[in-house]
Amino acid sequence: MSSVSIIGLGSMARAIGARAVEGGHTVEVIGRDAVKAEEVAAALGGGATAGTFGTTPAGDLVILAVPHAGGVPVVTQYGDALAGKVVIDISNTFAGPDDTALVTPEGSSGAQEIAKAAPASAHVVKAFNTVFGHVLARGGPLDVVFAGDDAGAKARVSAFIESLGLRPLDAGGLEMAHWLEGAGLLLMGLARSGAGFDVALGVTIFE
Repeated sequence: MSSVSIIGLGSMARAIGARAVEGGHTVEVIGRDAVKAEEVAAALGGGATAGTFGTTPAGDLVILAVPHAGGVPVVTQYGDALAGKVVIDISNTFAGPDDTALVTPEGSSGAQEIAKAAPASAHVVKAFNTVFGHVLARGGPLDVVFAGDDAGAKARVSAFIESLGLRPLDAGGLEMAHWLEGAGLLLMGLARSGAGFDVALGVTIFE
């Protein structure tokens, strides 16, 4: 089992935190609002604790569950406190009135920008952005596609995903995060064009 710190207090943070507690992990939740962080930790149960925003996270896995616009600033603020950590970026990078465009620089991704801001010894992995929080919270099996450059970090993230009762699918290096973020945009298009928001992307593997 892993020790996991979740930076963020939104629906995805709560959904992943609940699954992590059920999976037997040690969970720390962190937010700028200390009172709300305490409330989220209490709601998760299972010994979950509330950490102090800006100090070194207790977990070896750090889940960055903040909106895309806050990702680089948060990682920059934490600085060397993230050294040696595996940082899981779950954000989507679309914006606008109808969420039909990515806002990341050409040829890059939110995860790659976060990796540039993180300490050299931290390893960023993109994951969970193709799953809606409320769908994740329903329980049951889902596919979680992830991408990253460090084999060891990816192995740990894969094991973590599997421990949550989910199927990990490795999409390759961190450059694939651009396409995962595009898949998040695709998911929004499907949801708004008739499929509804109780939907998840999955992969069929034929034997």
